Amino acid sequence: MLNLPENFQTYSEARQQGFIRMKELKEKGKKVVGTFCTYTPTEMILAAGAVPVGLCGVSDEPIPFAEKSLPKNLCPLIKSSYGFAVSDTCPYFYFSDMILAETTCDGKKKMYEMMGEMKYTHVMQLPPGRSGIMALESWHSEMLRLKNVMSQQLEVEITDEDLRRAIRLKNRERKAMLNFFEIGRLKPSPLSGYELSTVIDTNSFIFDTEEKISILENRTAELRQDYEDNFKTKPSRPRILITGCPTGGVREKIIRQIEELGADIVGFENCCGPRAQKDLVDESKDPCLALAEKYLRVNCSVMSPNPARIEAMEEMLEDYSVDGVIEVILQACHTFAIESDRVKKFVTKKNHLPYLCLETDYSQADTGQINTRISAFLEILA
Repeated sequence: MLNLPENFQTYSEARQQGFIRMKELKEKGKKVVGTFCTYTPTEMILAAGAVPVGLCGVSDEPIPFAEKSLPKNLCPLIKSSYGFAVSDTCPYFYFSDMILAETTCDGKKKMYEMMGEMKYTHVMQLPPGRSGIMALESWHSEMLRLKNVMSQQLEVEITDEDLRRAIRLKNRERKAMLNFFEIGRLKPSPLSGYELSTVIDTNSFIFDTEEKISILENRTAELRQDYEDNFKTKPSRPRILITGCPTGGVREKIIRQIEELGADIVGFENCCGPRAQKDLVDESKDPCLALAEKYLRVNCSVMSPNPARIEAMEEMLEDYSVDGVIEVILQACHTFAIESDRVKKFVTKKNHLPYLCLETDYSQADTGQINTRISAFLEILA
């Protein structure tokens, strides 16, 4: 069984409680900016005095609404995100004064065109790669453009000092998140992967950054004490690293099941993990340039070439004492699907570790098949 704290909140519970907080903030006149991706510079939103909120996109419930306009053979994350918006069933989309999006894949950027017909949607044009000065110059110009657009749209002035304050605050949050992630290095880990991914996702429904930091620091301290008191002498179960696509929409049928079937998920090399948190924004530089440099370093498969992802994975395999790697590919996510061959070779040929690739969507239709494959994979590690 999963080791969860007594006051643990599921994603759905936290999301519902966040509705009330968001309504109260709107009644007080707060501006809200809806976001989707780890490439989003939330410092810019905070500097504008607005509240960033992650928009709904991890359920199969609104997908039928999306499929009235979008192709059926499209990534479930894209269909879910659009379905929530078009069906008006995501209060966070409803409360948002604007949407801040990014061109991380062809499907998303075309979907954003349609979303823009419902609500003002600003799309940051992410460069396709990171090599060369032109990539940084392009992304820097997008930061400057965003600053101007957000100032106009939210009717505020964003100063460099506002940005510096936001950068310092977010850097503190990143440090707290990294310390929380690194509990997974303990052997055996007192932190389940299910709790880890849930806490990180539900934190987006807490709109006070200081409160987020406090929650993370307190839970990290509790877990370290729990390790000393209860886990230090326990035998370790197989230690799994999750890589690939975001796993919020498959948390129950994959993340929970892996641990229910007898393994420990000790780390996430995906958007749910330290990928976007592992380095800080340089507080000594021009803030827009520093933001551009930091967010261009996110190791997503949309970048070409993308060797930094493999380098980060190699570091995690060692630091987290990984016994096996499970890659999650969402249906029709072409960039991660193509990179999976390289990841498999890296894991199995270079590191001589077992590797399993699960391609899936948000439905429950393949739950039995996935359980069978996970069970067989864990038998190899036993």
